[in-house]
Amino acid sequence: MIDVLLPLAVVVPIVAATLPLALGLRYDRVGWPIAAVGTTAVAGIAAAIAAEVVVNGPFDHALGGFLPPVGIELVADRLSVAVLLLVAAVSVATLAFARVAGPRGNPFYSAYLLLVGGLVGMVLTGDLFNLFVFLEITGLTTYALIAADRSGASAYASLKYLVVGTVGASLYLLGVGYVFLATGTLNMIAVQEQIVAQAGYGDPLVRASYAFIVTGLALKIAIFPVHSWQPDAYQRAPDSVTTIVAALVSTTSAYALIRVTYTVFTVDFLAANEGIATALLVVSTVSIVAGSALAAMQSDLKRMFAYSSVAQFGMIGAAVALANETALLGGIVHLIGHGIMKFGLFLGIGLLALGYGTRRMEDLASAARAAPYTSGALAVLGLGLVGIPPSIGFLGKWYIGVGAVDAGLVGGGAVGIAVAGAIFVSTLFTLSYVARLLERFYFGGAGLPGDHGEPAGDGGDGAGEGAATDGGRGNDHAATDGADAATAGGGESSPAKTADGLPAPVEGAPRSSLVPDRVPTAPLLALGLAVVATVALGFGGFALAEWFGPFLTEAFA
Repeated sequence: MIDVLLPLAVVVPIVAATLPLALGLRYDRVGWPIAAVGTTAVAGIAAAIAAEVVVNGPFDHALGGFLPPVGIELVADRLSVAVLLLVAAVSVATLAFARVAGPRGNPFYSAYLLLVGGLVGMVLTGDLFNLFVFLEITGLTTYALIAADRSGASAYASLKYLVVGTVGASLYLLGVGYVFLATGTLNMIAVQEQIVAQAGYGDPLVRASYAFIVTGLALKIAIFPVHSWQPDAYQRAPDSVTTIVAALVSTTSAYALIRVTYTVFTVDFLAANEGIATALLVVSTVSIVAGSALAAMQSDLKRMFAYSSVAQFGMIGAAVALANETALLGGIVHLIGHGIMKFGLFLGIGLLALGYGTRRMEDLASAARAAPYTSGALAVLGLGLVGIPPSIGFLGKWYIGVGAVDAGLVGGGAVGIAVAGAIFVSTLFTLSYVARLLERFYFGGAGLPGDHGEPAGDGGDGAGEGAATDGGRGNDHAATDGADAATAGGGESSPAKTADGLPAPVEGAPRSSLVPDRVPTAPLLALGLAVVATVALGFGGFALAEWFGPFLTEAFA
């Protein structure tokens, strides 16, 4: 009966999504407790599924008792469980942030739960068409959540994502249709078997199906040059929505790329179709460099880390196309690490915006003095994104780079070496904008009034002007109109400064009894856990290799 946990993990959030709307006809504030119970239940079910996989190995469930290849199958193995646990943890933590940062209202919580259900379904499904269904559930709810604050900019970003996402889903569905024509089935394992038995890796239908599926998923993942929806969506969405979208939506699509490539088409398909593998490798390599370079040009924090995601997913795409065990391990580790780090980074950015109205690089001068714990967490996560050891960011990049060099040496080609070089160049770009962030946090306030014995008004870095503009008002209420304008307008106006040049808390900013940061306690604790996970998993090289070993052994058998 343990296999019933698989459909429960999908059904619980989807059924719970109907309750805020239904009960909302009578109760105005029923959405948040329902969402809290629903996501917590998903986290408990995910933990139970993980425990079963650890103890007894992979297991599956045939929906309605109809066995595959006719029926729809849900499957849990070590790869899917790792992503499932990420989805469960991030969905619970982000909900705690949304509680204080918004959006609020029963429709928002219904869409949030439906998004969680779609993500869980994508992770657990063993059927290609069912993956499309959950991909669409995820996409439709994401479009709605991005526009949840009902501003014109958010609506535009949502519409842009809708158009691009619809094209991606259509291409994916076209590829699934070709798979069905070639094999007569949609179950992932059955397709793998029938490609060998009926069609062959060189069959035009099989090649076309993989090309369409990968192109569709690339649009969803936001690999350069089909990434244009992502910066606008991340920047214009409400902060809590950006947090879950950045951490999970493209991550599950990248998981789908790994699953389809190595469970459905297999590494033998890539070996038999070097042109397809090389094309994916070239596009991914360009994405690595272009995403990092574009990120280094940004001043808006959310756009900067949105372009960073383009580079990080380029690394995962390259790991898939390299088709060797070391690189794929690196791609999987980087997938999990990226989800954790981007959750923490966007949560930290949202907390600073909530408490201080800061959304741009130039607003962060000496922010570490006003919000030391939030700034410190962002600093550690940023260094993890660069790949500074010990962090999971370093571990993923290291495995991908070593796999790329191995592929170049074994194959005698320059593409693998080019991937390793692209990762190095990307790391330098990432270091440049993370260093800018650290400089603003910790050194941008050097010479502020009162520092180093300087008289008030003589501070550097524009501090004197900020203090004069502020008129010396108090820390709690200084120029809150400017901070509110920055929050509402996406950072176009500079937030207020206190008399000593520090970022001023916005009016009504939450207080914590534990730290001086003007941020809510529960999301700050979640941010701290993201930092701990980023560093702790950086020490887990052998443990992670052992965890994903069964999947890798099966993929390269």
